[in-house]
Amino acid sequence: MEFVDSLESNALTKAQLADLLFDQIGLNKRESKDMVDAFFDLLVQRLVQGQDVKLSGFGNFQIRTKAPRPGRNPRTGESIPIEARRVVTFHASSKLKEQIQDAAGIG
Repeated sequence: MEFVDSLESNALTKAQLADLLFDQIGLNKRESKDMVDAFFDLLVQRLVQGQDVKLSGFGNFQIRTKAPRPGRNPRTGESIPIEARRVVTFHASSKLKEQIQDAAGIG
């Protein structure tokens, strides 16, 4: 994916993804933006519904429910209860982990 290396910023944005679809696949700019937006809307929708999202060769996004627990304000030291909440976790696939290690020259 040498076209990703030419991006100016360290973060890959939705706008940059749409531009890559436009440049590399030939979709028009509107279609590219709509496709990226639709992908992320679907991803968010599934996670909000409590469903896991599995992207083959990339990884899994999972919803986890964290139990309530005691916490403290780091500034004041005051005890504060932390309420139960749902969080998204990401687990990279072994294929993605391997590619990252190979790119880093490790392993």
